[in-house]
Amino acid sequence: MSVRPPRDPVALEALRRWAVLLDSAFRIPGTRIRFGLDPILGLIPGLGDMTAPVFAGVILLQAIHMRLPMIVQLRMILNAGFDMLIGLVPILGNIADIGWKANMRNLALLERHARPGEPARRGDYVFVFVCLGILGVIAITPVILLVWLLTRFSLV
Repeated sequence: MSVRPPRDPVALEALRRWAVLLDSAFRIPGTRIRFGLDPILGLIPGLGDMTAPVFAGVILLQAIHMRLPMIVQLRMILNAGFDMLIGLVPILGNIADIGWKANMRNLALLERHARPGEPARRGDYVFVFVCLGILGVIAITPVILLVWLLTRFSLV
Protein backbone atom coordinates (compact mmCIF):
# COMPACT_ATOMS: atom_id res chain seq x y z
CA MET A 1 0.00 0.00 0.00
CA SER A 2 1.39 3.43 -0.92
CA VAL A 3 1.96 6.00 1.79
CA ARG A 4 -0.17 9.11 1.42
CA PRO A 5 1.52 12.51 1.41
CA PRO A 6 1.11 14.32 4.72
CA ARG A 7 -1.85 16.62 5.20
CA ASP A 8 -1.16 20.16 4.17
CA PRO A 9 -2.85 22.18 6.94
CA VAL A 10 -2.62 25.45 4.99
CA ALA A 11 -4.27 23.94 1.90
CA LEU A 12 -6.95 22.22 3.98
CA GLU A 13 -7.73 25.43 5.85
CA ALA A 14 -8.05 27.34 2.56
CA LEU A 15 -10.38 24.65 1.19
CA ARG A 16 -12.39 24.75 4.44
CA ARG A 17 -12.83 28.54 4.18
CA TRP A 18 -13.99 28.28 0.56
CA ALA A 19 -16.37 25.40 1.33
CA VAL A 20 -17.93 27.36 4.20
CA LEU A 21 -18.23 30.48 2.03
CA LEU A 22 -19.95 28.53 -0.75
CA ASP A 23 -22.16 26.28 1.39
CA SER A 24 -22.81 27.62 4.90
CA ALA A 25 -21.53 31.16 5.49
CA PHE A 26 -24.95 32.66 6.23
CA ARG A 27 -27.85 31.70 8.49
CA ILE A 28 -31.51 32.47 7.96
CA PRO A 29 -32.47 34.41 11.13
CA GLY A 30 -34.61 32.47 13.56
CA THR A 31 -33.75 29.11 11.97
CA ARG A 32 -30.89 26.64 11.90
CA ILE A 33 -30.76 26.77 8.09
CA ARG A 34 -27.39 27.79 6.73
CA PHE A 35 -26.46 28.56 3.14
CA GLY A 36 -23.56 30.04 1.24
CA LEU A 37 -22.83 31.84 -1.98
CA ASP A 38 -23.44 28.74 -4.14
CA PRO A 39 -27.26 29.01 -4.25
CA ILE A 40 -27.03 32.81 -4.59
CA LEU A 41 -24.57 32.62 -7.49
CA GLY A 42 -26.77 29.91 -8.99
CA LEU A 43 -29.40 32.57 -9.63
CA ILE A 44 -27.04 34.25 -12.11
CA PRO A 45 -27.24 32.37 -15.42
CA GLY A 46 -23.89 30.91 -16.43
CA LEU A 47 -21.90 32.13 -13.42
CA GLY A 48 -23.59 29.88 -10.88
CA ASP A 49 -23.25 26.88 -13.14
CA MET A 50 -19.49 27.38 -13.25
CA THR A 51 -18.54 28.10 -9.62
CA ALA A 52 -19.65 24.78 -8.10
CA PRO A 53 -17.82 22.54 -10.59
CA VAL A 54 -14.64 24.63 -10.39
CA PHE A 55 -14.44 24.39 -6.61
CA ALA A 56 -15.41 20.70 -6.69
CA GLY A 57 -12.49 20.20 -9.08
CA VAL A 58 -10.12 21.94 -6.67
CA ILE A 59 -11.17 19.65 -3.80
CA LEU A 60 -10.87 16.60 -6.07
CA LEU A 61 -7.37 17.64 -7.17
CA GLN A 62 -6.37 17.83 -3.51
CA ALA A 63 -7.85 14.35 -2.97
CA ILE A 64 -5.82 13.03 -5.91
CA HIS A 65 -2.68 14.72 -4.60
CA MET A 66 -3.21 13.12 -1.19
CA ARG A 67 -3.81 9.73 -2.87
CA LEU A 68 -7.18 9.15 -1.28
CA PRO A 69 -8.83 5.81 -2.16
CA MET A 70 -10.38 5.81 -5.63
CA ILE A 71 -13.79 4.91 -4.21
CA VAL A 72 -13.68 8.06 -2.06
CA GLN A 73 -12.70 10.15 -5.09
CA LEU A 74 -15.61 8.61 -7.02
CA ARG A 75 -17.95 9.47 -4.16
CA MET A 76 -16.71 13.08 -4.29
CA ILE A 77 -17.38 13.17 -8.04
CA LEU A 78 -20.90 11.83 -7.49
CA ASN A 79 -21.55 14.44 -4.76
CA ALA A 80 -20.47 17.20 -7.14
CA GLY A 81 -22.36 15.64 -10.05
CA PHE A 82 -25.57 15.47 -8.06
CA ASP A 83 -25.06 19.10 -7.04
CA MET A 84 -24.66 20.10 -10.69
CA LEU A 85 -27.66 17.99 -11.72
CA ILE A 86 -30.04 19.53 -9.18
CA GLY A 87 -28.60 22.94 -10.04
CA LEU A 88 -29.99 22.58 -13.57
CA VAL A 89 -33.54 23.06 -12.27
CA PRO A 90 -34.19 26.81 -11.97
CA ILE A 91 -34.99 28.07 -8.46
CA LEU A 92 -35.72 24.55 -7.13
CA GLY A 93 -32.08 23.65 -7.75
CA ASN A 94 -30.95 26.66 -5.75
CA ILE A 95 -33.18 25.65 -2.86
CA ALA A 96 -31.85 22.07 -3.03
CA ASP A 97 -28.28 23.45 -2.96
CA ILE A 98 -29.04 24.81 0.51
CA GLY A 99 -29.69 21.29 1.76
CA TRP A 100 -27.16 19.26 -0.24
CA LYS A 101 -23.95 21.25 0.46
CA ALA A 102 -21.72 19.20 -1.87
CA ASN A 103 -18.60 21.21 -1.04
CA MET A 104 -18.95 20.59 2.70
CA ARG A 105 -19.63 16.89 2.04
CA ASN A 106 -16.53 16.58 -0.12
CA LEU A 107 -14.39 18.50 2.35
CA ALA A 108 -15.54 16.16 5.14
CA LEU A 109 -14.59 13.16 2.98
CA LEU A 110 -11.21 14.73 2.23
CA GLU A 111 -10.48 15.42 5.89
CA ARG A 112 -11.72 12.03 7.07
CA HIS A 113 -9.65 10.06 4.57
CA ALA A 114 -6.57 12.29 4.68
CA ARG A 115 -5.34 10.51 7.79
CA PRO A 116 -2.65 7.93 6.99
CA GLY A 117 -4.04 4.45 6.74
CA GLU A 118 -7.69 5.56 6.85
CA PRO A 119 -9.47 3.00 4.65
CA ALA A 120 -12.59 3.66 2.64
CA ARG A 121 -15.69 2.86 4.68
CA ARG A 122 -18.50 0.52 3.78
CA GLY A 123 -20.81 3.53 3.45
CA ASP A 124 -18.57 4.95 0.70
CA TYR A 125 -19.03 1.78 -1.36
CA VAL A 126 -22.77 1.62 -0.66
CA PHE A 127 -23.24 5.26 -1.70
CA VAL A 128 -21.29 4.79 -4.93
CA PHE A 129 -23.04 1.56 -5.92
CA VAL A 130 -26.50 2.97 -5.14
CA CYS A 131 -25.69 6.05 -7.27
CA LEU A 132 -24.43 3.86 -10.10
CA GLY A 133 -27.59 1.75 -9.86
CA ILE A 134 -29.79 4.84 -10.01
CA LEU A 135 -27.82 6.14 -12.99
CA GLY A 136 -28.25 2.76 -14.68
CA VAL A 137 -32.02 2.86 -14.14
CA ILE A 138 -32.16 6.43 -15.44
CA ALA A 139 -30.16 5.43 -18.52
CA ILE A 140 -32.19 2.31 -19.36
CA THR A 141 -35.68 3.71 -18.63
CA PRO A 142 -36.00 5.77 -21.85
CA VAL A 143 -34.92 2.75 -23.92
CA ILE A 144 -37.50 0.49 -22.25
CA LEU A 145 -40.17 3.17 -22.63
CA LEU A 146 -39.34 3.62 -26.32
CA VAL A 147 -39.48 -0.12 -27.01
CA TRP A 148 -42.77 -0.39 -25.13
CA LEU A 149 -44.30 2.54 -27.06
CA LEU A 150 -43.15 1.13 -30.39
CA THR A 151 -44.57 -2.33 -29.68
CA ARG A 152 -47.73 -0.99 -28.00
CA PHE A 153 -48.70 1.09 -30.99
CA SER A 154 -47.47 -1.47 -33.53
CA LEU A 155 -44.85 0.83 -34.98
CA VAL A 156 -42.32 -1.98 -35.31
